[in-house]
Amino acid sequence: MNSRSSPGYFSFILPITTIAITIAIFVVDTLTHFEIAVSSLYGAVVLLAVRFLDARGVLLVAAGCIALAVLSHLLTRHGGLSIIALANLLVGILVIGVTAYLALQNQSAQLALREKAGLLDLTHDTIFVRDMNDVITFWNRAAEELYGWKEEEAIGKISHELMRTSFPAPLEKILEKVARTGRWDGDLVHTTRGGTQVAVASRWSLLKDERGRSIAILETNNDITERKRGEERLQQAQAELAHINRTTTLGELTASIAHEVNQPLAAIVIDGEVCLMLLGRDQPDTLELRDALHRIIGSSKRASGIIHRLRALYKKADPQKVPIDINSLIAEVIPLLQHELRNHGVSLQTEMAPSRLSILGDRIQLQQVLMNLVLNGMEAITSVTDGPRELLIRSSRNGADQVIVAVRDTGIGIDPDNAERLFNPFFTTKPDGTGMGLSICRSIIEVHGGRVWASCNEGQGATFQFSLPLLQGDAPSDSSLKP
Repeated sequence: MNSRSSPGYFSFILPITTIAITIAIFVVDTLTHFEIAVSSLYGAVVLLAVRFLDARGVLLVAAGCIALAVLSHLLTRHGGLSIIALANLLVGILVIGVTAYLALQNQSAQLALREKAGLLDLTHDTIFVRDMNDVITFWNRAAEELYGWKEEEAIGKISHELMRTSFPAPLEKILEKVARTGRWDGDLVHTTRGGTQVAVASRWSLLKDERGRSIAILETNNDITERKRGEERLQQAQAELAHINRTTTLGELTASIAHEVNQPLAAIVIDGEVCLMLLGRDQPDTLELRDALHRIIGSSKRASGIIHRLRALYKKADPQKVPIDINSLIAEVIPLLQHELRNHGVSLQTEMAPSRLSILGDRIQLQQVLMNLVLNGMEAITSVTDGPRELLIRSSRNGADQVIVAVRDTGIGIDPDNAERLFNPFFTTKPDGTGMGLSICRSIIEVHGGRVWASCNEGQGATFQFSLPLLQGDAPSDSSLKP
């Protein structure tokens, strides 16, 4: 029977069986002359009584069994005192007493366990216990409600097969961590009896016996399906907003982009005319002609690359996280901004990390962040009438596991009190600003597992920086910029 089964079966059959066994033992003990302690069989009666009586009732049954044993001894004396019979009586009484004591101890422990199990049924979290072979041994009421299987249907089944669990990492690695640390927590996806998938925040705790041997795993799950769906909807909304911001920015950079495309196109026209001129000669110089054709091919590839990057920036697509070298990311953004920087009289310098620093991220989104920070710095510089007009983009390694990109300007600087508020939605210090650019930057960086912040320079201007987790495997460098 399971822990929540009705005791109705025992309330009728078991007491009758117990009474019948008691009568049978008394009859055998009284009418036979076996040189054995037949009264010790009353211990079985006590054990049966524990199944349907409370502690007081068990004590009364034990006392009644002792009385029947004594009565049976008196009825079989036949006028003399037998040492063997007396010894058998004492053995029987001892067996009854010890059995009653142990049975009551066990009953007390079982009651405590049932009370604890009842408390586990009160929680809204699903709780189940599985042995070291992943076989379910306990299944609370919340698990029944969430997954659809009753306790008697779930117990004895392999949990991961029953719920078709989807793990964030190989199960072997998760179990290794449980064995090493005694616990694990993470998000899982389970499939209910009806075929619906539910996301849960799962916590595993390793249970050990008195000898320190692993005997079971307690798993507590909290349904986070709606929260996950909300996060997905929020990410979609943020992606929509980021796309709008990106296309707006590119629209403002139309002149700069047109200039960058016109440069290779103009070079193609010039080299094409050179080719025609060379071909018009009686004896064309093939080496000169070859060089001109190579220049045409190079210029075409340059123009194609610019257009390809623009199409990617305009394109509305789901984020795709891939390994990216942070230095190459910076190099891809600079050509799109060079003309705009020259028009505003701003000099752009770079200090790249000497070694490759790779991160895992969406190239387009991170280009958007860098582009926004550079444009913000450029606008801050244009408000300054004297002093240097310089922008510096610096990439570096911070410690063992972070990449930092900093955009340092010599502009008007920022109010230290507003340093954190700059990244809040709709907060802006510009007369015609929307207050969304830096907010979108923060959202993108946080989705990538990093952070973004701003600080005042010791001299003139401000520095905007963001950090990202370093993809493992890159060599360390001496360059670092602490937040």
